[in-house]
Amino acid sequence: QLHLVESGGGLVQPGGSLTLSCVPSGFTLDYYVIAWFRQVPGKEQEGVSCISDRDESTYYADSVKGRFTISRDKAKNTVYLQMNSLLPEDSAVYSCAAGSDYPGKCKTFYGMDYWGKGTLVTVSS
Repeated sequence: QLHLVESGGGLVQPGGSLTLSCVPSGFTLDYYVIAWFRQVPGKEQEGVSCISDRDESTYYADSVKGRFTISRDKAKNTVYLQMNSLLPEDSAVYSCAAGSDYPGKCKTFYGMDYWGKGTLVTVSS
């Protein structure tokens, strides 16, 4: 029943930018950690970024650090992932997920309870 809906994926050239949106369905962002994951066929799912509600701390995978920015708009009940300087290896299905918030959780990318179905990002020239 509880899930999230991602949008904003598409085709972009290397060096370009995209912004993904994640909207919870049936609940609000309050008290939740929201994380972005990505996965390509044949590879393990990777935690990309995470934001905590209780202290607004953010975490990034080394592979995207300095290029991606996670943020949230409480009024719109939406979490965003701004992706800049995109590389072909960033191509993946990006999913957002929500989990109960507690100290230290966000940095682990573990224990997510609700998921979206994902949005496809393709970086290609």
